[in-house]
Amino acid sequence: QVQLEESGGGVIEAGGSLRLSCAASGQTFSTYTLGWFRQAPGKEREVVARITSRGVITYYGDSVKGRFTISRDNAKNTVYLQMNSLKPEDTAVYYCAARRFGSLDYIYWGQGTQVTVSL
Repeated sequence: QVQLEESGGGVIEAGGSLRLSCAASGQTFSTYTLGWFRQAPGKEREVVARITSRGVITYYGDSVKGRFTISRDNAKNTVYLQMNSLKPEDTAVYYCAARRFGSLDYIYWGQGTQVTVSL
């Protein structure tokens, strides 16, 4: 069982930066692939970024490539999302999620943190 809790959201002006954190409980945190997702009002949830258990492989959605960076600190059971050059279209609720090695399904989800980017 893994419990996830996001933090770091808020209101930021366009062009600014935020760093989201997702703290996890559970002794097997380091074995999970972790992802950040977001969902804006009236839109489907989309994957923002993903990082494998040892942080060797990362993936980014096209809309955030070059602006966002995902990282993890397994010693602190935490995954981060550094968001730079924020745009109003980045406004959404951001969720972190975990999936087991070899699985495609994210089975643990956090409650989400709101990010609002103003003009």
